Amino acid sequence: MTTRLRPLVPNDLPFAHDLSRSTGWNQTRPDWERFLTLSDGGCFLAEHDGRPAGTATTISYRTDLAWIGMVLVHPDFQRRGIGTELLNEAIRYLREERGITCVRLDATPAGRPLYEGLGFQAEWGLRRWRREGGVERDVALVSKEDISSESLTLDQLVFGADRSALLRSLATGSLAGEALADGSFGFLRNGERAVYLGPVTAASTGSGLALAESLVASCPGHRDIFWDLPDQNTAACELASSLGFQPVRELTRMWLGDRPLGCNPGRIFGLAEPALG
Repeated sequence: MTTRLRPLVPNDLPFAHDLSRSTGWNQTRPDWERFLTLSDGGCFLAEHDGRPAGTATTISYRTDLAWIGMVLVHPDFQRRGIGTELLNEAIRYLREERGITCVRLDATPAGRPLYEGLGFQAEWGLRRWRREGGVERDVALVSKEDISSESLTLDQLVFGADRSALLRSLATGSLAGEALADGSFGFLRNGERAVYLGPVTAASTGSGLALAESLVASCPGHRDIFWDLPDQNTAACELASSLGFQPVRELTRMWLGDRPLGCNPGRIFGLAEPALG
């Protein structure tokens, strides 16, 4: 029995989406299409004896930073080292073919020992907060078709790399988006299991809290909301708790290679998502 790794292509998306959905992850089919569009050949499929068995995605933010995500293996093929093969192929591609100096990912507690064995180091903790949907209510969703240069500049300072292509893509596909005069911005996006709040990047604590609270209020009342927050951003976590969110998942942001450029988790009031940063 043999395993073969190859680039993920559009015809593989039904398998990839079914796999993430059956695993309980929140990515939609358009999210998978975005991975392909922005990865420039950096998404991978594992085949075991000719059958699709697993996936891994990458996205590069110029040559300073790249992200690995969606490392998934179908239950029929687990415990055969396929996940490790996919991860190693993603790292090889990013470092050897793209010349990336720093690779990051968000690790589950179960996956962290594997990543540490490959040289990844812990950076900071984060949690997924969830609020269950309740009564349906009318809301005025306002989609955002573009993102300003001021917001892109702010995001690069806060996130630590230029992810303008990703943000423009997220803006186009968001359910709602808001921006403030100081460049702070945030999106509310559709998900397979829940509406997703993020990314939210803020110039100040006050701006971040105002954006997050406004976006939460704009969510359809019957939908669950997922909101991923750095543990270091205590103001955001306190707001989440006050709005009825509860922490349901712990992750660790990790890095490999050169030490990451400056990142300010205190100004991150919502991640883009663990597969994107």
